Amino acid sequence: MKKIFILIIATLYLFASPYNQEMLENISQTNSKKNSFSFAIMGDNRNGDRVLEKIISKINQDRNISFIINNGDLVTFGYKKEFNNYLHIIKNSNKPILSIIGNHELPWYEFLHPTKNYKKIFGKTDFSFSYANSYFIILDSSVKSLTKKQCKWLKEELEKSQQYKNRFVITHVPLYDPRKGEYKKGHSFNSISKAKKLNDLFDKYRVTMLFTSHIHFYYRGVWQKTPFIITGGAGAPLKDYSNSGFYHYIKVIVNDNNIEYKVIKI
Repeated sequence: MKKIFILIIATLYLFASPYNQEMLENISQTNSKKNSFSFAIMGDNRNGDRVLEKIISKINQDRNISFIINNGDLVTFGYKKEFNNYLHIIKNSNKPILSIIGNHELPWYEFLHPTKNYKKIFGKTDFSFSYANSYFIILDSSVKSLTKKQCKWLKEELEKSQQYKNRFVITHVPLYDPRKGEYKKGHSFNSISKAKKLNDLFDKYRVTMLFTSHIHFYYRGVWQKTPFIITGGAGAPLKDYSNSGFYHYIKVIVNDNNIEYKVIKI
């Protein structure tokens, strides 16, 4: 009897939909035909459970927010038990949460398959979806660079996005580190030339907003022609820079004629 029970559980685990796929299905059910909607985005909670719990509790009270994007560093070391703890916390959300891969989701001991633990639970590391008049591109930058395959996929997705009014790109690692000066390397992509090529691509396809995290503060600016936000205040130890090191999430309010980005402090 015990063997049968274990087999059933293993079978359920094997054929269960990846978590992000389930969330995307939930998001599609709320997809409004209207062009006005709101979503929340945050990043870098890691082991800051109490802050993450406060963020979820606050967002739960906001009826206008349709879904949440957590832009990476969900855990500290990429261990399975950490992912289980994270899932235990976010189950209290009354909104679908998309959980994006960051560099801390890659355990040090998985040399050959560093994304294995993440993929088993959440599914693909690169994906896209549409919502109302907007197109969302989720891009895996967990190794601070992109592969040729990713670049080809990204260009195809940016082509698709042209039929939508708004194009949001969400990736964990920023192209550059604003603390180091304009277009400088730091806690960012590991190659300035590759970051520049990506920046040029975002300019060409008129990305509405590039959302990044990785640096534990809030920062908003423009790289060439592409506006960007760094949101890294969901629980990990903060980095103070120009009084921007505070816990927060971003509420994005999309309307027909404008988009508002509200910084909600915790």
